[in-house]
Amino acid sequence: MRKKDSNIHYDPPIQREVFFDNQEETRAVFGIEDRHLKVVKKAFEVSVVGRHDNVKVKGAPEAVERAERTFLELRRLYAEGVAITPGEVESVAEAIKSEGGATESPEKIEIFAKQVYVRPKTPGQVAYVKAMRRHDIVFSIGVAGTGKTYLAVAMAVSALKKRQVRRLILVRPAVEAGEKLGFLPGDIQAKVNPYLRPLYDALHDMMDYGQLRRYMESDIIEVVPLAYMRGRTLNDSFIILDEAQNCTALQMKMFLTRLGMRSRSIITGDISQVDLPVGERSGLMEAERILKGIEGISFVYLEKRDIVRHALVQSIVEAYDRDDKKNASQARNG
Repeated sequence: MRKKDSNIHYDPPIQREVFFDNQEETRAVFGIEDRHLKVVKKAFEVSVVGRHDNVKVKGAPEAVERAERTFLELRRLYAEGVAITPGEVESVAEAIKSEGGATESPEKIEIFAKQVYVRPKTPGQVAYVKAMRRHDIVFSIGVAGTGKTYLAVAMAVSALKKRQVRRLILVRPAVEAGEKLGFLPGDIQAKVNPYLRPLYDALHDMMDYGQLRRYMESDIIEVVPLAYMRGRTLNDSFIILDEAQNCTALQMKMFLTRLGMRSRSIITGDISQVDLPVGERSGLMEAERILKGIEGISFVYLEKRDIVRHALVQSIVEAYDRDDKKNASQARNG
């Protein structure tokens, strides 16, 4: 049998206990069939045992301390009305692991659903929300799954609820990504609706169907293709341009100059997924080059560590990045 190196110090395992106020809180933190406990156990490689009113965590000291902070953070979120899901638990655990310390307690974003809030889940998302609160124009650039669109819609809905603005305008360029728009059935509105669906999905998460329908029928909320923005001036509005990497330089200039009095605008995009024709420069990349440094305009960059979708999404993004770098290297050397 191999002996342990006597010169290496091994910290003995420790145990910590977190108590809960009532059964409702316990069930929310534990999850169905203790799924949330299993997420924490896997994330920190510790022993996790749940009881009626407490959870015991045992393992290496640093891992136990981080697992304990995770449970305390979940308790705080539950008290604020946040729905605790396996994805939420993964995000909290990942944030604590990546930062090596307690997570920042970011400001919650108030939406229409009572006692339900949207909150940033990573340090990058916290910076993004702060930028949206402080600047009239914010560019959010990052890979898929980093919450660019969702947090922008949450801030827009919050501003509408608090009567900081009178209208929400959500915009997307209708650019084909390999499919042919003309072959889709229906009139022009039916043809562009698939491009706008992600915006509708975010709105449905934050408002009930009847309220959303009333607001859209009265033009308080508009979800429109970018082409419909030409010639308009939008006052007292919160305007979001999504998938901005797929608008041209001229379209970007047109969109930015629609901003009226007492209005704010958020522009989101992923410069690694441009679907414009070859040779057509992305308006998002052009704006990044031209507008940086202008007071009142903020550029926020979200990274792979800010991905809050399924855990595999980050692995997928990283795999594609490695392949792109490999192909680029082969092209240079070939």
